[in-house]
Amino acid sequence: GKVVYFTALFPYFVLTILFFRGVTLDGAKDGIIYYLTPKFDKLIQAQTWVAAAVQIFFALSPAWGGLITLSSYNKFHNDCFKDSLIVGVGNICTSVFAGFVIFSIVGYLANEMGVEVSKVVEHGPGLAFVVFPDVVTRLPIPPLWSFLFFFMLITLGMGSEFALLETVMTAIQDTYPPFRQKKVFVVLTVSIIGFLGGLVICTEGGMYVLQLMDTYAASWAVFIMAILECVIIGWLYGADAFIRDIEMMIGRKSKLWHMFFTLFWKFLTPATLLFLLFFNWIDYKPMVYAGKVYPIWAELCGWLMAFVPVFIIIGLGAWRFYHAQKERTLLEKIRRMCHPTPKWGPAHQFPKFDPADIESGKSRT
Repeated sequence: GKVVYFTALFPYFVLTILFFRGVTLDGAKDGIIYYLTPKFDKLIQAQTWVAAAVQIFFALSPAWGGLITLSSYNKFHNDCFKDSLIVGVGNICTSVFAGFVIFSIVGYLANEMGVEVSKVVEHGPGLAFVVFPDVVTRLPIPPLWSFLFFFMLITLGMGSEFALLETVMTAIQDTYPPFRQKKVFVVLTVSIIGFLGGLVICTEGGMYVLQLMDTYAASWAVFIMAILECVIIGWLYGADAFIRDIEMMIGRKSKLWHMFFTLFWKFLTPATLLFLLFFNWIDYKPMVYAGKVYPIWAELCGWLMAFVPVFIIIGLGAWRFYHAQKERTLLEKIRRMCHPTPKWGPAHQFPKFDPADIESGKSRT
């Protein structure tokens, strides 16, 4: 846990150094102007909103299990609402600040090459592994800037890996409790499997594989899972019941607070995600990278990666349905599966608060 303080804060330190260095370079002004100049015609393109949604899924990691896993280690009465506001606002501010850093240096590179900024701008892995390495070699004392930049990338990767690995580990240990006594071996096994899988990305054609995974496995599947989560929480379990659970932890909230989150959980969020998902499918085009069109078999592999998580969810639901009590009717089975089990609730004993006494600080065990 203490390592994360370093891996999370060190990138801000490097970004700040790069910011002050970047804005003092020749051509930085052109890059920043390009960054801040809006193109309103992009707002009517659904692909812009799809890219924005995917970016939020990457940055905040909703629907991927990481937030739920890490928050499960909080104290019961931790103010999760305040934490979510801090993380959400912090993410936006970081993105805006990083934009100034990136485009000031891209503007410098465009000035060095004698071309327009739009000709230099890259997106995706190309920005981190092609454009920026080229830029740092042109700066004074290139080894220093190269070290800072790539060490920052390593710490960012480590921070992401900690959360991803912890998510997988927690799922395995919660599903099979005996593995908690052998955590070292489970971590080692999961890490080795992940390492062997990652070797494919390091091959000569690894960038093509990375683009395939980035386009399919990391976008459509998470859209579907997020929609399912909204439907399950907002409609099956019930938004009101979920709000009562939250109030059990952080205290009573206003009616406006109730209405705001109920509106988003039940209607706005799933409707928006559905629209973006369907429009993404309608606007589907074969993948192209570095001027090469992906073959049909590669596209099929991408679709398979995208829908494997969805197939698992449907498969587990069908398995539970099949093993439900035989004497129940079809409708009773469905109704029973859409309700929480009798064991549902906080995992441990905790001080229970009467919502009416929250403000006064009174509590009862």
